[in-house]
Amino acid sequence: MKNNTPLLFLVVFAAVTAGQGIAAPADNKAALDLGKYEYQNSCAACHGVDGKGGGPSADSLKNAPSDLTSLANRNNGVLPFERLYAWIDGRETLKAHGDRAMPIWGKRYSTDSAEFAEYFSDQPRGKSVEFEMYVRTRILALIDYLNRIQAK
Repeated sequence: MKNNTPLLFLVVFAAVTAGQGIAAPADNKAALDLGKYEYQNSCAACHGVDGKGGGPSADSLKNAPSDLTSLANRNNGVLPFERLYAWIDGRETLKAHGDRAMPIWGKRYSTDSAEFAEYFSDQPRGKSVEFEMYVRTRILALIDYLNRIQAK
């Protein structure tokens, strides 16, 4: 009778390796939350990790940051998507965030100017359709995260 142990070992090794390769992207996908990343890098300093307004910079502000978890409740149960988008991309100003010459976010979410991209290694260079799509993706991811943290 022929010894199939090496073949069996190879088959089991291939199955385990392939299984890890299939499972890894799902695990990485779950770990990556672009909206949460944007929130933590652009909002949490003032609005807090939980979105309720108690971030580490909140005490140094003239006006207390708003509770971002109650945006929908303050708008008849609907997240004000268009206003949020306009506030974030700078078409509409929020007094607490300053004008676009010196806003809280700088030009992080603006498609009007691409010069700032030189300071961020993760952003495409130059004004282009890809650049505008990149900025829109960041804004939409942030709004999606704000939607997910709304109080029920």
